[in-house]
Amino acid sequence: MFTVVSAFGFDTADQSRVAAQIVTGVGFLGAGTILRSGVTISGLTTAATIWATAAIGMAVGSGMYIASTAGTVLVLVILYLFAPAREHSE
Repeated sequence: MFTVVSAFGFDTADQSRVAAQIVTGVGFLGAGTILRSGVTISGLTTAATIWATAAIGMAVGSGMYIASTAGTVLVLVILYLFAPAREHSE
């Protein structure tokens, strides 16, 4: 979604550079949520959800409402379907 929004969501190149910086900043934020304790790693789902939410927010901000709605539905379905696997792994 980041790529689509950067390519088609903005009229000028300068605005698409802002989108690139959002990806970088949110990537650092997500990296901060990933924790390792011995062989246990936690926070991956949180990091991925933060990253996906930023992509959806960029799509909404650039007026791509159909793509953002589809992305929201996709993220919610994935989180709902894989919740049992996540609970089983903890």
